[in-house]
Amino acid sequence: MNAVTTISREQKPYSEAAKAALARKPALFINNEWVTSNHGALLEVEDPSNGKIVSHVVDASDKDVDRAVAAARAAFDDGRWSNLPPMVRERTMHRLADLLEAHSDEFAELEAIDNGKPKGMAGAVDIPGAISQIRFMAGWASKVAGDTTQPYTMPNGMVFSYTVKEPVGVCAQIVPWNFPLLMACLKIAPALAAGCTIVLKPAEQTSLTALRLADFVAEAGFPAGVLNIITGNGHTAGDRMVKHPDVDKVAFTGSTEIGKLINRNATDTLKRVTLELGGKSPVVVMPDVDVASTAPGVAGAIFFNAGQVCVAGSRLYAHKSVFDKVVEGMAETAPFWAPRPSLDPDAHMGAIISKEQHEKVMGYIEAGKRDGASVAMGGDAPSVDGGYYVNPTILVDVNPQMSVVREEIFGPVVVAQRFDDLDEVAKAANDTCFGLGAGIWTKDVAAMHKMAARIKSGTVWGNCHALIDTALPFGGYKESGLGREQGRQGVEAYLETKTVIIQL
Repeated sequence: MNAVTTISREQKPYSEAAKAALARKPALFINNEWVTSNHGALLEVEDPSNGKIVSHVVDASDKDVDRAVAAARAAFDDGRWSNLPPMVRERTMHRLADLLEAHSDEFAELEAIDNGKPKGMAGAVDIPGAISQIRFMAGWASKVAGDTTQPYTMPNGMVFSYTVKEPVGVCAQIVPWNFPLLMACLKIAPALAAGCTIVLKPAEQTSLTALRLADFVAEAGFPAGVLNIITGNGHTAGDRMVKHPDVDKVAFTGSTEIGKLINRNATDTLKRVTLELGGKSPVVVMPDVDVASTAPGVAGAIFFNAGQVCVAGSRLYAHKSVFDKVVEGMAETAPFWAPRPSLDPDAHMGAIISKEQHEKVMGYIEAGKRDGASVAMGGDAPSVDGGYYVNPTILVDVNPQMSVVREEIFGPVVVAQRFDDLDEVAKAANDTCFGLGAGIWTKDVAAMHKMAARIKSGTVWGNCHALIDTALPFGGYKESGLGREQGRQGVEAYLETKTVIIQL
């Protein structure tokens, strides 16, 4: 029998620590306290590996949001965080990272239960990534500085002029469900380093690790109101945060559709906005590659995290001379990427986040077939009772007009196409409204640099894919977003520049 169909998809038992987190009373974290909502609305917490409801969280009301924003506003306006010595802010952030690190196994398990991703992957990628975001950005607390500048039109000594960097203020941060804790820490870390205060809302599907993180905020030494964490639906709580008059900055990671809506809603008060949105990343494989090592790398570019990655390598362009071998090599990885329950120690790919997303992904696969695409691998879902699994899928015989080629699927589905020369593939790679990530596989350094220069994308990878580092800026061209996160640019997104001119 096929290895993909003989896997046990029964979820493993939860640890006692995970059970305790799941059993907690639904509450919101505001002003360093756990508070009840002003109404009784709750959201279900589902384990995508089996489709079972395992807990509940608060669906925050408008009044709940207002209370969280008021706490952040008061904490910012009185300077209880921004006026602290940078050394103190840096140490406080490091203490939070220390606490997260001390509980890393628990966080990895909660992420796996909540999101459906393998615990092993969460432990190797998500949790260390979240810790590194905090640690790196903590150092910026003492590195933010302005400049002194000699004016262009005035004689020397007439004025003393300089710039200062100041925190933008109260930040509303809304993070997605694909990397819940990592994205939360990616958002809060630069804002905290800059001296801002925060209201963070995790995705309604995946709130567990953000709530567990809140347990350690006061213990780490953050003053009340600096970091508030609330749960709730995006169209209600998230919308209230974006439109709130006391919010100065909005940071959002998610779909391009919702990002556009947030940008419009933030315009009325000209809030500062950072958006990290969708992608349809091209992966270009040149004729000189070693197929044996390239094919698994290209497979990982799309099948990692079940393809639920904004930079997933979902459009493969392989040179016609190696196309068949690359596709065959990717197909050989099917047993490795066969979806398993998130707590299975042998899992490399888990379940899709929800029934809704599962139906969306399967709908795209069926649409591709109807439009004439052929299935070279997968194209179906394992037959299971509960759980939202999709087998890793390669579609060939596709064309640029198909929805599977043009639209972000956000699942383990890659569309594979042949090309002849660099001009042709550069044009095809850029034939998209997105521009978040791209990959190039070749031994030819000159070709690598030529393609990197021509592809319109916020990040271009060479002979790898989706390597992310907190020191390197990340963001998109075109409809893949606004602004940059990580690195120096990530901190600057939370700062205003003030010019001071004093006549002498």
